[in-house]
Amino acid sequence: MLWFILRRCGSAVLVLFLSSVLIFLGIRALPGDPATVMAGQEASPAAIEAIRKEFGLDKPLPAQYVDYVGQTLTGNFGRSTQDQIPVAQILAERLPVTLELSALAMLVAIVVGVGAGIVAAVRRGKLADYVATGFGLAGLSVPHFWLGLLGILLFAVTWQVLPASGYVPFTEDPAQNLQRMILPALVLGTGFAAILMRQTRSAMLGALSADYVRTARSKGLSEIKVVGAHALRNSLTTVVTVLGLQLGALISGAVVTEQIFVIPGFGKLTVDAVLTRNYPVIQAVVLVTVLGYVLVNLLVDIAYAFLNPRIRLSGGGHD
Repeated sequence: MLWFILRRCGSAVLVLFLSSVLIFLGIRALPGDPATVMAGQEASPAAIEAIRKEFGLDKPLPAQYVDYVGQTLTGNFGRSTQDQIPVAQILAERLPVTLELSALAMLVAIVVGVGAGIVAAVRRGKLADYVATGFGLAGLSVPHFWLGLLGILLFAVTWQVLPASGYVPFTEDPAQNLQRMILPALVLGTGFAAILMRQTRSAMLGALSADYVRTARSKGLSEIKVVGAHALRNSLTTVVTVLGLQLGALISGAVVTEQIFVIPGFGKLTVDAVLTRNYPVIQAVVLVTVLGYVLVNLLVDIAYAFLNPRIRLSGGGHD
């Protein structure tokens, strides 16, 4: 088990290193001179050269990469080219907003998706199964932007039960915060719930037809214990794996959702930085996103090992 965790940690470090190289080279491969973009088209050559020296753009690429890694490891992501605010400060303000939205969306997805998947598997071929399958198909087919606009039209304009947009920090007013985050979380979590429903249903159907489930039923165990303690427990490995793999889709969906509901989170920050060619912010946002993705998948691997006794005993891979 310990060897398995150490191997996964080593793989995570390698992925972070390769990602940092790709991010560094990708930003510098964008068309145009970053110094000219920062200074403006009307800036003098002296001003452009001063900016190049300030940001180390006059150094060779290997030296720039060493400086980039050294500053990143100390939490120094540079300053925004738009307002000269430290990028670390911007990330500290925006990241908790997206984390809250993602956590609420994931909660919606787990409750709705896993619950519907269990019901669909237990009631296979009946009305509940068809309803859950139809929900899954609709959730996968409807894009976030259309569902968000529909939600605003219904809940904010027609019924007037939820705000249409905006954000209030949880520390200022918890009730207002949750009221404004419910609709974005439902929109973002719907597609994720549909994926979880389909995977949970498939895993549960396989577990319910396994020999150990038939043995449990032959021993006289109640259906609740058979489904919950045996079938569901062995299906959780699939659910946990899907949770980790779909994190990227959740983050990409947050970009669209935050734009629609005017939520000042990571997604909106990314779009604004790309539109304004704010290189330090783009670089930091992508790196932090990759770091979060790698950490979550590392936790998923560890959780998978705890749920799968074969890995826990042998320290092997997903076999």
